[in-house]
Amino acid sequence: MRKNPYYLLDDLDEIRRMINENPWATLVSQASEGLVASHYPILVDRAREELSIVTHLGRPDDRIHELPNHELLVIVQGPHGYVSSSWYREHVEVPTWNFLTAHLSGTPEILSDEENSAVLHQLVEHFESRVEKPRLLDGTPEDADNARRDMRGTVGLRLTPTHIVAKRKMSQNQQPEILDAVIEQLEGDGPYASPGLAREMRLANDRSPAERPTS
Repeated sequence: MRKNPYYLLDDLDEIRRMINENPWATLVSQASEGLVASHYPILVDRAREELSIVTHLGRPDDRIHELPNHELLVIVQGPHGYVSSSWYREHVEVPTWNFLTAHLSGTPEILSDEENSAVLHQLVEHFESRVEKPRLLDGTPEDADNARRDMRGTVGLRLTPTHIVAKRKMSQNQQPEILDAVIEQLEGDGPYASPGLAREMRLANDRSPAERPTS
């Protein structure tokens, strides 16, 4: 992904927020037999001052990726969506696609069994915390025994990226009235409605609901 200064996102706190809110990532390696891609949930490693992420791979994905022999690219995709020319009202513009994404690359660290166990517990706690009756890996003795068996089929890893490219394209080049019109459509009920993308547009352009025109 090429760097575009106009849409560059270099705020590490914002990148952390993006990862926390969009934890389903694509992991890409250039292995000896060609490109390999896998998909796994990730978490920001809060124990590290620098930006690091932790995750796990199911065996034998670790061997397919040939880790940790080379760099790993982790792609995180935030809200994105189509922006129609018809939303620009009287303004003449081409359609576009707004998006939020980050590419994190570096050589990963394979975690010990103990660290991997901790990461797996954190992953489950992170997602279960939002359900009515969370069920944790060690919620019952039976759950804990089952989790220990399943952990043997996983490999934990930590990536502290040495290269980060993040972009937030949210119509920053448009006039305020166009921004408000696009946000209105994204918050509506049309075929390309996307409340999450509308929220990101507000954050990127400092457009609070109070700033929207009343007529």
